[in-house]
Amino acid sequence: MTILIAYDGSDDAKAAIAFAGELLRGESAVVLTVWERVATTSARASAGLMMTLDHAGAEDEAIGEAMRDLAEHGADLARQAGLAATSRCEADSVAVWATIVDVADEIDATLVVTGTRGLGGMRSLLLGSTSDRVLHHTHRPVLVVPCSKPDDA
Repeated sequence: MTILIAYDGSDDAKAAIAFAGELLRGESAVVLTVWERVATTSARASAGLMMTLDHAGAEDEAIGEAMRDLAEHGADLARQAGLAATSRCEADSVAVWATIVDVADEIDATLVVTGTRGLGGMRSLLLGSTSDRVLHHTHRPVLVVPCSKPDDA
């Protein structure tokens, strides 16, 4: 069994790792952190918020290094929770959820584990959620660990 755990450093992602460790102690896990390149972020920004891209390569490298460290931190948490975990970091190709689905397919994950930020009400309707999109776009079982408290405030 190989478990893919999506990890972004949030408390909800940490809770998902802890729950997976309790439930699946001893299993093999890949802790995946997905990040967005500066150029991609800029391209998605509105015209008034565009930034110059001349430093995007250096910024991407710095961000990539930080995200690799974050993925390794998630893998450390998973090992502490009792999983045989390794870290993986990927820049998203289209969207974070799509990268999670693609990596799950690539490693032939038996289960995908993700936390939820607990977006409530209108924000959830407008923004959607990564966990919801993973759930509806993969053919693999998905364990969505709910947040400890909704973020409706």
